[in-house]
Amino acid sequence: MSETANTQAETGKKGKMSARELTTLGLLTGVLLLMSVTPLGYFHTFGLDISLMMVPVAIGAMLMGPKAGAWLGLIFGATSFYQAVTGSSAFSTMLFNINPIYAFLLCIPTRVLMGFLTGVIFKAVQKVDKKKTVCYFVGGFFAAFLNTLFFMGMLLICYWNTEFIQGINETLGGLNPLMFVVAFVGVNGALEMPSSCIVGGIVSKAVNRALYTKKEA
Repeated sequence: MSETANTQAETGKKGKMSARELTTLGLLTGVLLLMSVTPLGYFHTFGLDISLMMVPVAIGAMLMGPKAGAWLGLIFGATSFYQAVTGSSAFSTMLFNINPIYAFLLCIPTRVLMGFLTGVIFKAVQKVDKKKTVCYFVGGFFAAFLNTLFFMGMLLICYWNTEFIQGINETLGGLNPLMFVVAFVGVNGALEMPSSCIVGGIVSKAVNRALYTKKEA
């Protein structure tokens, strides 16, 4: 009975965040909110906004797990939806004006899922990464990749047949949905994915070594 009780107690502790993790989560939440009002968070272009908001999401997901990633993804998505509502982003605001419910689905659930799955993928890769280094860069890359994949997938599902998106598609030469995504993402993906991979990987590895490795030892 005592062994069972001890096991249950250990499981309960593992399911709860430590004070250190809660502090880290709070700091990353603050970083996301701060980034959201600077060009570093959202650099507005004539097409999709270029964003590095997924970097803090990736860092949190890798340091504290999928649930933390989902929370930070929620903060990311909420700031994106706020920009659509307030008119801060011309592209997102146009989508909001066409259908606000679709805009909500485009901004928030996609980012929550991105943060959660980044944590899941990181844990899976970490188990086979003997040096515990590559997994951080993989996690950083997938945060940006999944963000783009889910956002563009939802965009096609909800808005592909609208005059707005078809008008953009006409300027690109009337492409099929797959080629439209490739052409439309373009520079955004070329900047976001390497940045998230490198910055997210380096920062997550450094913070883990500084704050958590000593604790585990």
